[in-house]
Order: sequence, then structure tokens, then C-alpha cells
Amino acid sequence: MNTLLLTLWFIWEVKYILFWLYLWQLKEYHVGRFIDHFNTDKGKKLLLSAEQIIKLCLLFLAFTGPTIFDNVFIAVALIYLVESIFFIRNILNKNAKHPKTTKKMIFLGLMSFVFLAIFSAGIFDLENVLQVKSLLIFDLLTPILISVIVLIFQPVIVLLRNNTLKKAEEKIKAIKLAGKLKVVAITGSYGKTSTKEFLATILSKKFKVLKTKEHQNSEIGIAKAILGDLTLDHEIFISEIGAYNKGKVKEVCKTIIPDIGIVTGVNEQHLALFGSLENLLSAEGGGELTDALGNEGILVVNGDNRHCLNLYKKFNGHKKIYNLSNKTVNSDIWTDSIDVYKDHLSFIAINKSKEMAHFDVSVLGKQNIQNLLGAILIAKELGMTFGEISEACENIKQEFAGMTLKQNKHGIIIVDSSYSSNSDGVYADLDYLSIFSGKRIIVMPCLIELGEKSVEIHEKIGKKIGAICDMAIVTTKDKFAEIKNGALSVGMQEKNIVLCDKPDDIYSLITSFCKTDDAVLLEGRVPKQLIDLLK
Repeated sequence: MNTLLLTLWFIWEVKYILFWLYLWQLKEYHVGRFIDHFNTDKGKKLLLSAEQIIKLCLLFLAFTGPTIFDNVFIAVALIYLVESIFFIRNILNKNAKHPKTTKKMIFLGLMSFVFLAIFSAGIFDLENVLQVKSLLIFDLLTPILISVIVLIFQPVIVLLRNNTLKKAEEKIKAIKLAGKLKVVAITGSYGKTSTKEFLATILSKKFKVLKTKEHQNSEIGIAKAILGDLTLDHEIFISEIGAYNKGKVKEVCKTIIPDIGIVTGVNEQHLALFGSLENLLSAEGGGELTDALGNEGILVVNGDNRHCLNLYKKFNGHKKIYNLSNKTVNSDIWTDSIDVYKDHLSFIAINKSKEMAHFDVSVLGKQNIQNLLGAILIAKELGMTFGEISEACENIKQEFAGMTLKQNKHGIIIVDSSYSSNSDGVYADLDYLSIFSGKRIIVMPCLIELGEKSVEIHEKIGKKIGAICDMAIVTTKDKFAEIKNGALSVGMQEKNIVLCDKPDDIYSLITSFCKTDDAVLLEGRVPKQLIDLLK
């Protein structure tokens, strides 16, 4: 019986260790992001789940005396049996959460499972009472143990990371000396990935271009792109830079040595991680990027964002600015005759030299015109004509902007903006949703890492939802009350503001509420199972 219990416990521990490694990886091994997760409803449930409380009670009973131990033993065995069955079922259904395979994760996983194997061997021959106590204690302490393993090896990993960054810096310098490489750095709270994809597509019409891949915006991801993919043949390297603390953009810029820097837009999205607006503006807000550009580089900013505009005014080097309109700021490039359609954008771009060109681009939402303008301005700066740029924009696809349009088997229009989410993105996506004439539904989680601004922002989102949508389905509990209050304040019916996190139930709500040509906006990280069901 001991062997059976130990086997069931071991299966559960494998699942549990993989989950905690997955969570650390998901939060990019950033202590602030990891800790902030436990301020969310999901995070609190991890620590105070019914399973954990039952196990704590059983552990307490195991210490009370031998008279009830047989019952405790059976209860513990049943718990691990059920948990093991669910884990195996999730593996077979490919729903088990596990980390992505990287060298770092292989190392951390190996260390974790070596510790698990040593502990298992050590308790194998213990008497029943002591073995059950040991299993429960190890189980309850697993999150702490995995976190200790992750953190204890950080100094070693940092040394290896710094060595990788140094090699990448040396390679960039060598290629710049040998060739004609220009480096473009893109940062900001939002719009980075879209701008990168637009710019890479446009410049590829004339130049040999390398860009960082999808979520490859950390210092180590960028360094690996340089070491693995950058060659002497490349003329342009475009790097998206993400940051969660002060100094991170500075570190990346030291490695990539940017010639052109663009700040796409700044808001409070990661305020909780930075600790203050000052720290956020230093990193994501472009302060460290301007220091790296100095007098030799060129700064390009979104003049429709107040933080970017302030950065532009303070910077004394070479600088360019883009705006939707030229009425309030003396822009280098702006637009006229904007038309937003369901499946594309149409506008005229005009620059200071009074050159102009018509652009018809297959991306969704007016907000992407700003990202396109930034890319167009840089392409002009690098020697492309408006005609070349306009023609190159024909190769831009919907998915480059992180939002796609589909119609499912029921005829319901699905606007998939589940790539990522921030407050400005939610407002912009809702504006796009408003062009649909049928019923309009939004499905979204509450936003995270907003710090002290969270309540205010979620109430504003609720008001926007109430003004545009016929139904709102919120998938996380954290700031549901604030969204609901905001929506109610502008007249939305309470019965149409729903908290639901089960994909099947959400699907039922949508299909019973909607008919052909009604539109559903999937905003932010909604369950993948729901996306599959709807598409």
C-alpha cells in the first residue's frame, strides 16, 4: 500500500512541479510579476484552494495520534488518486500546463526532479505515519521549494546571460564596422509588436531585414536573435524591447547599439511592476532609449500620446514625430481622409515636404494607423519613397496587428484580439467593434499589473463597454465589480454583465445571445478552448 501511495503522490508532484515551473516561466522569472500574480483571484485560489485546505487538515490529523491514522491514510491516498487521474487525463487531452522547453527550463526542471527523486528515495522505507506526514509536508511546500530552486540558481544564470549579452554586443559592433547595418529599437507600453511587424514588412521591400520574433523582446531573447540569425548581409535589424523594471531598456540598448529608436505609446500597463510612474517612463517610456541614442541617433515618437510628446519635447537630439492630425503638433507625418472598414484601413499620409500617398492596409482598427505612421516615417528616413512604402504595405496581413476577423459556422463575426491586452488597446478595440451594426459582445479578463490605477482604469473600461456592447462576459474576478459598476453607470443592463470563466458556458452564452452577423470581441488572454470553440 505504501508503494501505491508513493507512486500516486509522485505522479501528482510531477504535475505540481511542472505547473510552478510553468508559472515562473510565464512571468519571465521576474520576481515582481510572480508575486503580483498572487494579488489576482487566480493567484489567491492557488494558495487557498480547497485541496490545500483539505491537505492541511489531514496533516494536522496525522499529528493528533494513531487512532484515526487509517482514515487519514485512506483520505490522502484517495486525494492523490483523483489528482493523478486528472493529470493523466489532461496529458491525454493535451491540456496539462507545462513550461516551454528551453535550456534554462531544462536545467531548472532537472534540478527540481533530482530533488524530488532524492526525497522520494529517502522516505520510501519510512513507517506509514511518518511517510504520510512527509508526503503532505513536501506537497504543501512545493511552491516554496520550486521558487527557491529558481532563485538560488539565478546568480549562475545571470552570469551566463551576461556572457551571452556581451557576445551579442561584440557581434553587433563587428557587423556595424564591416557593413552598413542600421539598428531600430522599439519600446513602449503598447503597439510595439504591430509597429515592428509593419516596419519589417515595409523595409523588406528594399532592404535585407532581420526582426526579433513574436515574443522575443527580453534581453536574452534579443541577444539570441543576434547570435543565431544576424549576418553580414543584413542591412536592418529591428528589435522590440519589453521591460518590467527600470534599467532593462538601458541594458538592451547597450547590447544592440540602436541608430533609430521609436516609442509607440505609454500607459500604466505595468505600473505595479515598476513601482512608480517615474521608473516606468524611464524604461518603457523611452528615457533610457533616448540616453542610448544620444546626439547620433534618431528618436521617433507617437505625438498622440502625452507621455511620448513630453519625451519628444525634452530630447535635444535628432527627433521625429507622427500624429493622426497636424493641427495640434508640428508633425513630420500625419494623415488625412481616414476611413475605417471592417476588414481594412484607408488613409492618406502627408509629410512636411507636402509629399503624400494613399494607403490601403489590411489591418483592423483605427489605432493601427498610428503604428503604421511610425513605420512609414522610419522607412522614409531610411530612404524609401512614399510610393515604395505604399506598395510594400500591400503585404501587411491582419495578424501582424494582433487582431483578426473571422466568421464562424453560426455566422457570428469573431474579432480575435487575444494576443495581448492593455487599457489603450481595449478602448481602441471597442471603437473598432462599434462599426458592426448587429449585437456586440466583449469577452475579456480583467487587466493585471496596473497598480494603484487599476480601479479607475477598470471603471473607465466598464463605461466604454456599456456605451458600445450589448453583453460583457468577464473571465476573471479581480476587478469585475469595477467593470460592472462602470457599465451600469451608462445604462447597460445588469443581466448582460456576466462573470464566467468556463469556455463551454461562455460559448453557450454567446451562441444563445447572438445570431448571424452579430460580433464578438475576444480581448486579451481569454481561454484558448473558447477561441477554438468559436472558430
